[in-house]
Amino acid sequence: MKLIASLAAGAALMAVASPALAVENATVRLDLNNVNPERTIPAEIYGQFAEHLGTCIYGGLWVGEDSPIPNTNGYRNDVLQALKDLKVPVMRWPGGCFADEYHWVDGIGPKENRPVMINNNWGGTVEDNSFGTHEFFNLCELIGCEPYLSGNVGSGTVEELSKWVEYITAENGPQAELRKKNGREKPWKLKYLGVGNESWGCGGNFTPEDYASEYRRYQTYCRDVNGNKLYKIASGASDYDYNWTDVLMKKAKNHMKGLSLHYYTVTGWTGSKGSATKFNDDDYYWTLGKCLEIEPVIMKHDSIMSKYDPNKKVALLVDEWGTWWDEEPGTVPGHLYQQNTMRDAMVAALSLNVFNRHTDRVKMANIAQIANVLQSMVLTSGDKMVLTPTYHVFKMYAPHQNATFIPLDVETTVREVPGKKAPRPLPTVSATASEKDGVLNVTLTNVDLKEKAEVLIPFEKLNKKAAIAGEILTSSAADDYNDFDNPDKVKTAAFKDFKVTKEGLKVTLPPMSIVALAVKN
Repeated sequence: MKLIASLAAGAALMAVASPALAVENATVRLDLNNVNPERTIPAEIYGQFAEHLGTCIYGGLWVGEDSPIPNTNGYRNDVLQALKDLKVPVMRWPGGCFADEYHWVDGIGPKENRPVMINNNWGGTVEDNSFGTHEFFNLCELIGCEPYLSGNVGSGTVEELSKWVEYITAENGPQAELRKKNGREKPWKLKYLGVGNESWGCGGNFTPEDYASEYRRYQTYCRDVNGNKLYKIASGASDYDYNWTDVLMKKAKNHMKGLSLHYYTVTGWTGSKGSATKFNDDDYYWTLGKCLEIEPVIMKHDSIMSKYDPNKKVALLVDEWGTWWDEEPGTVPGHLYQQNTMRDAMVAALSLNVFNRHTDRVKMANIAQIANVLQSMVLTSGDKMVLTPTYHVFKMYAPHQNATFIPLDVETTVREVPGKKAPRPLPTVSATASEKDGVLNVTLTNVDLKEKAEVLIPFEKLNKKAAIAGEILTSSAADDYNDFDNPDKVKTAAFKDFKVTKEGLKVTLPPMSIVALAVKN
């Protein structure tokens, strides 16, 4: 997409807007003549992450078979349905930092015999291991998604991880017999295997050189059996640590299918991160500028990977991303429960637009996290559940999953917002376009808090009788959110503020809005 390249080059095409400048007309040009039918947006870009953290698992996904909360085999029905509706393509589990303290044998067998454990990473919570391997893989089958397993390298052993893979995937042998004894006759399919998590930090405090050696050793003994092909993923860098990527690619690229990357939209790692719900206009724009900085970060990691892998056989997987605010007042310290506003929805839309542009290298992304933690899809309390604004964004963007990517060019005003070293560019309008099953899907965002954006999408042969369906997510204020008393304060609605003209499709985006259009000519 030329927009970001132009911004990086400081080209005159982009007009820089001061915070008070009204939004000018924007043009989103679809390059329909240069569509590569083989370049699709992987469904896995819309992946999820479920860690044993706070009430993400216990209370969020799992309540147990004996719970008075309506459930199916222990999984709460309301969340199950919400995830099915979202078309979740892949789910990462059991962490996160938790992964490198998790020993899988504690989470199998009769629940009354499973040992309790202390979650040392997240609040010292005592867990009963009632949600383990069977519960996770059965959940993935229920909602129709691929499991992504994070293996224990920090406090585990090669033998432990090797036997876990065998327990999950083998038809015969001692681990398969143990699985059958525990109630699962057929092996599960396991595609995505992460070898450790944040190995530079909570996953063992390795140097990149030491982790590269450990990775090579661990992955050797995680074998393909019975036709199950493992997609092995090395623990990658945190945001700006480009040396980690360089060392891992230099020393281990031939032993991996993917390399992870973590990037959070966060003000910093010490002191207050700011409130999820109490912020001003400057905070809003700073947040969106910070979230978009993931694009040059991805491009830098990609350029390093390309030194060793010019054909892009090794994927970059952004398997943790999203906003990180202070915990809500009155909640359990260390459980990372935060509310989710329209500001978070805008972060989700802008980030997904970035990932969609870079799917030549980025093949998966997993927002943190699926329930009750950080930028979640759902919030639960007892038998109540609400869908967050971010959930609605993911549902609006679902048609892009496995769709043919349509190159586009955006001309729009650009706001400069403060950055750590230099101002960050924040385009007023951004977009993604794709085509699937004869339907052109275009998602548009207008980040301006006060001004509407008039957008022209030129089409050479747009039929005036084309079937066009629209959906919008917006609200009266950026700090609006859904809670258990007002679960539908922020929700999607039908959108009809568009018309077909001789120049193309003209769309009026309200302030602070996300719009999805489906066009069938």
